[in-house]
Amino acid sequence: MNVPPSASSPDFNQGKPQLHNADYRQLDIKKLSPMMQHYVEIKEQYSHALLLYRVGDFYEVFFQDACTVSEQLELVLTSIQAGKEIGRVPMSGVPHHAIDRYCALLVEKGYAIAICDQVEDAATAAAQNRQVKREVTRVLTPGTLLDEGMLNARRNNFLAAVVIAGEHWGLAYADISTGEFLTTQASSLEQLTQELMRLQPSEVLYPTNVPDLGSLLRPGEKSEHLPSCLPTAFCYALRSQTPFTHAEARQRLLQRFKMRSLEGLGCEHLPLAVRAAGGLLEYLEATQKENPVALQLLRSYTISDYLIVDSQSRRNLEIMQTVRDGTLHGSLLWALDRTCTAMGGRALRRWFLQPLLDIKGIRARQETIAELVEDTALRHDLRQLLRQIYDLERLTGRAGSGSANARDLVALADSLLRLPEIARLVENARSPYLKALQKVPPILEQLGHQIHAHLVESPPLYLTEGGLIRSGINEQLDNLRHAVEQDQLWIANLEVEEKARTGIPTLKVGFNKTFGYYLSISRSKADQVPSDYIRKQTLTNEERYITPDLKEKEARILTARDDLNRLEYEVFSQLRIDVGLQAEVIRNVSRAVAAADVLCGLAEVAVYQGYCRPEMVEGREIEIVDGRHPVVEQSLPAGFFVPNSTWLGWDNANHENDEIKPDLIVLTGPNASGKSCYLRQVGLIQLMAQVGSFVPARMAKLGVCDRIFTRVGAVDDLATGQSTFMVEMNETANILNHATVRSLVLLDEIGRGTATFDGLSIAWAVAEYLAGEIGARTIFATHYHELNELASLLPNVANYQVTVKELTDQIIFLHQVRPGGADRSYGIEAGRLAGLPGVVIARAKQVMGQIEQHSKIAIGLRAGISTKSKA
Repeated sequence: MNVPPSASSPDFNQGKPQLHNADYRQLDIKKLSPMMQHYVEIKEQYSHALLLYRVGDFYEVFFQDACTVSEQLELVLTSIQAGKEIGRVPMSGVPHHAIDRYCALLVEKGYAIAICDQVEDAATAAAQNRQVKREVTRVLTPGTLLDEGMLNARRNNFLAAVVIAGEHWGLAYADISTGEFLTTQASSLEQLTQELMRLQPSEVLYPTNVPDLGSLLRPGEKSEHLPSCLPTAFCYALRSQTPFTHAEARQRLLQRFKMRSLEGLGCEHLPLAVRAAGGLLEYLEATQKENPVALQLLRSYTISDYLIVDSQSRRNLEIMQTVRDGTLHGSLLWALDRTCTAMGGRALRRWFLQPLLDIKGIRARQETIAELVEDTALRHDLRQLLRQIYDLERLTGRAGSGSANARDLVALADSLLRLPEIARLVENARSPYLKALQKVPPILEQLGHQIHAHLVESPPLYLTEGGLIRSGINEQLDNLRHAVEQDQLWIANLEVEEKARTGIPTLKVGFNKTFGYYLSISRSKADQVPSDYIRKQTLTNEERYITPDLKEKEARILTARDDLNRLEYEVFSQLRIDVGLQAEVIRNVSRAVAAADVLCGLAEVAVYQGYCRPEMVEGREIEIVDGRHPVVEQSLPAGFFVPNSTWLGWDNANHENDEIKPDLIVLTGPNASGKSCYLRQVGLIQLMAQVGSFVPARMAKLGVCDRIFTRVGAVDDLATGQSTFMVEMNETANILNHATVRSLVLLDEIGRGTATFDGLSIAWAVAEYLAGEIGARTIFATHYHELNELASLLPNVANYQVTVKELTDQIIFLHQVRPGGADRSYGIEAGRLAGLPGVVIARAKQVMGQIEQHSKIAIGLRAGISTKSKA
């Protein structure tokens, strides 16, 4: 939608402006008009940002920024006279009431924005014959957003900072809207890439010696100053090295958290993590001067403390979004998210991105779900109360930074006063996460009552226009209100009195912002105007007058109203400060509420989808009886999904009987029969179990995995010049180089992108290496039926197939996984089902018969393996 420029634009609709004056740095600044000089002075201080400059009812943008904003927002690009000797310069603008919407669009595109507001009344400046005072009141960057309208309620908005030293690196990240602040350190650059891909930060700070520190690299932009391990999918802010030095970063952290040592934060001996965290803190102090960020205490973590799922495996399993179109609908998160609060939605996302390795922690979550599954009334009542809880984390964040409005505080108070009700509801609960809700700090209930006692039930959106504070809170405020009310009563009676005194029945008392209060009389009655009336304004059909008494009352009312609004704002600001002082207490409670919300939602899914509680064990076994794919099952009519069982790893319970469950399953079967679905369902069930969720199966007994790898399909990576086959080989190499005996590996077709002999050889060698050298629990789906020979050569390999029913002229997919290896793929039949012409199908069958008759692949493999075994 095109938005017209402001009325100050003299050449609106007169064609495009001359763009040779777009770069202010090539102009003589002294020759610019006073307003333009001030614009340039501020722009120099915020060279990395688009500067939106308030002029009347518009936020104007000039010079190159105007060209950028016009292009990115599809707005009218016009021009303005910038000085007699300068001429016209580009200009664009947006209405002041739509600023948040347009800023959100620009920030989403990776731009930083500095908003320069008028900080005094224009009338005051006009009376003194000078420019209106303007200052930058907000700096918005992709990673430093607080406004509700610019944030996704159900996912974090992370700002990250990275420090790299050789192969070692430190990472810190924070969500200033919730106060979360974490840091870590590791020694593999590949791990750094994967951690950034997990976090999906909106903005990444990177220290460099680039002279122009105003650089902000938007997603997709490359720079020689960024190492190759940093994904180009993110927005990067290049920063000075100074705040990232260890001494300065450490001192800043100590001062911020009022500590003598970083031991309590767990990072005293993590120098790169300290440098990243200190540099991030300095950036926040530089960009959030007006609204200091209320961060939680810095926490350190170790990547190896959680189940690792790399970005490619996460994509293949469709945990957060679908592979086809990148949407939430159809993902695991979509299928399992039954949370009632925004906090719970964010927590669920974090849990699925960081599944647990600690069995004790997993069982604590399972116990809570089990109690909620068993107690239907408790679960329903708790969900009903949770729906009445607003986003405590972000409301507290805005209060702590001084940007919360009155409606935010009312919502916060409503939520705080629901906490005692939740505590009473769960007072007899036995599970850990519900016990955490049984005690509410008394200060929070007091704070809720305090907010309600101060603020009116439905306060206005703007804080400086009054109408916020209830009567009886502040004596001075009540006195001012009484005075204003008396004067307004006098004005209300004035119209009746003046009609009686003048005998003019059409006389009216009016008010506007420009002329204040006035007496309006039609021009036909002008001869009846009393002598004490003073003409103020003449219009076509009426004359407007004032009287000395009316002018006096007006001055008193307007002055008192300004004092009243100012005092209300002061009372509100103190109330907001009181809320900010309890930020840590509120956030502790909000984490407990969010966790309970997640588990309550998972219990709801478990009940309605028929999930079971998996038994988590110390061993390596994976036993799933009648497992289902949690997403596909919900996408089909009830009862249509065909469940399948899985057995992998050593079965310690039956080891005395020499019964061994395979480490590697070679899975064969037709195209479109369900092999890929089966692979994914095993991976998702394992991941769900380590999150602490119940799983879609009749029974499950699972050992903890350290990593889950999936390789399902591949696409060309044209940006780096890699073919489908090279992408596949890179992913396979990553698996073979990082998988361990405790990993779960899910492979769907290896070696299909090259010649048959090459592909089969690679597939055989990969499977053999996974089963023999690594011993990782693996399901290997393939159309190379020759791989079934591995089961006769390696004791920990078994063959399974997806069965079909063959009829005379068609095949029926049964979607059942059974022991045994398939001897054909039915690819031609699948082609027929897809609609290939009959003549093509007939010729394909003829060619296949000739190939099968002359193929020596299986014989050659048997001979090679026998020779290797004898050797």
